[in-house]
Amino acid sequence: MTDDVEPTPRRTRAHWTLAGLITVFGAIVFVLVVREGRADSAVLFVALPVLLAAALALAPQRTAHGRVFAITTVALLVASVALHEGAICVLLAAPLVYGVAHGTTALVRALREANRPYALVAVPLLLLPGLEGSGIAPRVAPEQTVEVTRVVGLPVDQVAERLTAGPRPTDVRSVPLRVLGVPTPGQVSGDGLDVGDRWMFGYHGSAHGPGGHLLATVENAAPGRVDFGFVEDTSITARWFTWRHAELSWRAVDPGQTEIRIRVDYTRGLDPSWYFGPVQQVLLGAGVGHLLDMLALE
Repeated sequence: MTDDVEPTPRRTRAHWTLAGLITVFGAIVFVLVVREGRADSAVLFVALPVLLAAALALAPQRTAHGRVFAITTVALLVASVALHEGAICVLLAAPLVYGVAHGTTALVRALREANRPYALVAVPLLLLPGLEGSGIAPRVAPEQTVEVTRVVGLPVDQVAERLTAGPRPTDVRSVPLRVLGVPTPGQVSGDGLDVGDRWMFGYHGSAHGPGGHLLATVENAAPGRVDFGFVEDTSITARWFTWRHAELSWRAVDPGQTEIRIRVDYTRGLDPSWYFGPVQQVLLGAGVGHLLDMLALE
C-alpha cells in the first residue's frame, strides 16, 4: 500500500474542528449502537468506519491512507475486546472495514483537493449503506438457506444404518474452516432418526466464555428423509446466525452409491447483507459439509 503525499497540507482551524466533531459523533454512535444491542448491524461495519475515515481524511496530514490504516487496525482490535469477539469475527469483518475506510478516505481527499465546497455532502450519503439492521433501516433478506449434496460409495441401506448411529467428532477437513479457525463441535452425542430423537453438538470454550452447545431434535421422519428442529442453542456461533430448520435426505443413485443431501435454513445475524450474506453462505456450506464428515459415510 502506498500513500499519496500532499506537498503542502493546509492546516486550518476549520478542518481540525470538523474532524473533531465527526470523531465525537462517531464515538457517541458507537456507544448507542452497543447499548441498543445493534452491534451486529451495518452501523458497526460500515457507518462507523466512514465517520472514522472522514475525520482522519479531513484532518491535515501528509499520509492520510497510512493514518487510516493504522487507526482502523487499532479500532478493530479494540472493538474485538469491547464486544467480546474472537479473532474469527475480526478476520471476517476486516476486509469490509478496511475497504469502507480507505474508499471514504480517497473520496474525501479527492473532493478536498478539487476545492469543492459541497464535498462533505458525500459523507452522509456514504452513511446510508451503514443503516441496515440499525432499526432505522430494515434488514435485507436475513433468512438464508444452504444446501450440500454428496454422493457416497455405499448402498442406500448401509447409509441409513450409519445415519441412524448419529454423528461423531472428526477432524476438520474444510480449508475455510481451518484457515479462519471457525468453531466446530468438539463433543457430539445422540443418535436415531425417529421423531423425538436428539442430537447434541458441543463446542469447546474460549477465553471469552463457555463454548455452549446446539441441541437438535427429529421433528418428522419418512423413508429417505428426516426433518430436524433446533430446541436450544447456547453455542458461541449463535450470535452470527440462528438455526431454523434442517432437512436430511438420501436416495439410491445405483446399487452401490447413495446421494446424501442436507438443507439448512438459518437467519443471518450480521449486516450488511451484501457482504455478510455471501460470507456466511460459504462458511455455513463448509460447516454442513463438516457435518457430513461427522456422519462417517465415507
